[in-house]
Amino acid sequence: MQNWLRTLLAGAAAWKWGGGCVGTILLFIFFYWLLGHC
Repeated sequence: MQNWLRTLLAGAAAWKWGGGCVGTILLFIFFYWLLGHC
């Protein structure tokens, strides 16, 4: 998966389910890692 697409998808998922500043950052890192392994 291309890096910009992976970043965009991880950011969108983190924004939707983050709930707060720290939660959004942690979810972004999690989804970015997860999409890198798919």
